[in-house]
Amino acid sequence: MTKAPSPRKKAAPKVPVKAKRTAKAAPPPKKKPAPRKKAVPKPKSKPVLDIVMAASECAPIAKVGGLADVVYGLSGALQSQGHNVEIILPKYDCLRTDHIDDLRMEMEELWVPWYEGAIHCSVLAGSVHGRDCLFIEPHSDENFFFRGAFYGFDDEPYRWAFFSKAVLEFLLQSGRRPDVLHVHDWQTALVPVLLYEVYAHNGLDKLRVCLTIHNFKHQGTEDAGILHATGLGRPEYYFDPQRMGDINPAFINFLKGGIVYANFTATVSPNHAWEVRHTDQSFGLGQVLHIHQDRFGGILNGLDYDMWNPAADPLIHCPYDSRDVDGKYGNKKALRQRFLLQESYRPIVAFVGRLDAQKGLPLIRHALYHSLAHGAQFVLLGSSPDPAIQKEFEQLKWQFNDNEDCHMELAFDEEAAHLIYAGADMMVVPSVFEPCGLTQMIALRYGTVPIVRAVGGLADTVFDWDYSDIPQDDRNGYTFHNADLPGIESALNRAIALWNHHPRAFRWMIENGMKQDLSWSGPAGHYVDVYQYIRHK
Repeated sequence: MTKAPSPRKKAAPKVPVKAKRTAKAAPPPKKKPAPRKKAVPKPKSKPVLDIVMAASECAPIAKVGGLADVVYGLSGALQSQGHNVEIILPKYDCLRTDHIDDLRMEMEELWVPWYEGAIHCSVLAGSVHGRDCLFIEPHSDENFFFRGAFYGFDDEPYRWAFFSKAVLEFLLQSGRRPDVLHVHDWQTALVPVLLYEVYAHNGLDKLRVCLTIHNFKHQGTEDAGILHATGLGRPEYYFDPQRMGDINPAFINFLKGGIVYANFTATVSPNHAWEVRHTDQSFGLGQVLHIHQDRFGGILNGLDYDMWNPAADPLIHCPYDSRDVDGKYGNKKALRQRFLLQESYRPIVAFVGRLDAQKGLPLIRHALYHSLAHGAQFVLLGSSPDPAIQKEFEQLKWQFNDNEDCHMELAFDEEAAHLIYAGADMMVVPSVFEPCGLTQMIALRYGTVPIVRAVGGLADTVFDWDYSDIPQDDRNGYTFHNADLPGIESALNRAIALWNHHPRAFRWMIENGMKQDLSWSGPAGHYVDVYQYIRHK
């Protein structure tokens, strides 16, 4: 494997030799001058970086999941810290162009080598809420990104291999030479492979790559045909298990290649970085992470504080903040009115999110039953891409249709989500695995006490009111460890009991969560440190 080229070391500056002086008689003693005050050195400001992000999603124009929010939030935070950021995306036919300002042609003739020929592309530019974006539009019979959806096609590896190659070809042909190229998930994990095997020899030798993995479950595998399409060739070379060879010897693995070739690989929370190295949550990539552990770490995602701000949220009934949380009770009343819940003195427990196996479906169902049996109300907002799971929850909704303490909305509704975060007292997040998690962060921001399984980013952000070893002023929720019924029952019981018998302590916990800084400011600073590290490595 061709290693990433190292920057040349600067020669140490030569120290001039002083000429010898002729000795002279000592002058008469003078009055000793007052000691000078040492000048306080001015702190050195970090240099401005030119950063390009390449990803398959960016909110709000191309959003399927949390990846879109990360690309949008991180790029904005980096810009606010003074860095130059461009985001490169595919030009999907289903882009939300109503969020793109000043859409214009950036490059009409981009030819991307593909098989024995080349595919003609155009590159458009525009601004998405202040973020500079570039959109690569291929003109070919494959119609890579003109399919009415972002994902879900049989040729996914070919679509993203082409996009990865197009990103590097655009940087090469446009003359852009950023300091760092930041890529995300398996869809762009082929970028560092192509860079160091091809493009570093053709003019991009100083470019460094950071890869962020949001979900290890999706890795991108394909047979040797992809090597022919991209011009990498040499199957025997790339199928080596130390490079891109998958567990299945008939395939190469995009994400594995990204880890091997990237200058640094991050995942989305420190605890998840430990989990993927020491448990089965890496889905087979634990060994390659261990080999390259000196270039791997976890950086917690941030939360978009402009979108999620209870003090200025237009989608909730009453604004409030950590200094005065009384507005939360007005939102609780509005939530009950909207979902036809009875008005009574009892807590509201909620779940908001996608209904799939990762989220701990049996524990979500049990939380509903257990909450109702112990004097709480329960609301659920979410849907499932799996028809069987959707049908199962539709039957559950029908079962509780006439219950005045329960309401279920089996579709996503942005306004309803904001109102639930603002009006509920507790939020259950019983995930089987959760690399970072956004739900618990929003809940903390809105003063809704999270009840979470202590995995991934949930363990990095929620600290148990009763058992955490940190100061009480920093404790903000309830955690449980085993993905079983006794675990979630224990956490729910403790939360409901505190709400009923110690309301002042419960309010104290609410305020603790709302004061916690979960914005993108801190994570963006950590990424800048990574960028600086790999630039000088």
